[in-house]
Amino acid sequence: MGKEKITVKATINADKDKVWDYYTTPKHITKWNFADPSWHCPSASNDMKVGGTYKARMEAKDGSFGFGFEAVYTEIEAKNHFTYEFGGRLASVSLHILNNQTEIVVVFDPEDEHPIDMQKNGWQAILNNFKNYVEHS
Repeated sequence: MGKEKITVKATINADKDKVWDYYTTPKHITKWNFADPSWHCPSASNDMKVGGTYKARMEAKDGSFGFGFEAVYTEIEAKNHFTYEFGGRLASVSLHILNNQTEIVVVFDPEDEHPIDMQKNGWQAILNNFKNYVEHS
């Protein structure tokens, strides 16, 4: 793959424990894991251990389109960092305390089908949705 990785991030007005919990617990994942309000995440499961599988289903609310996302964890440092592999690509998620807030940073390998900006914007939109959900729950 020689392409540069893509990085998206958000600073969330919440403590690290809450951010970790909301990012990794299926009952929360289904509330934020979509890039656009016309979409939703009807189901998610998460076996949070090395070799464990994360699965999420994303669908257009009108039922016109949907897809499953599946990843396998390759490294986990609870409440700090984890990496996962999906479709031959890697992603890492890191949490950092910044003053009284938590910064979440997601770094991932791009795919070849869509422009880099589109991929970055999509993943950033999901992260912005996550930030909004955490701060208002």
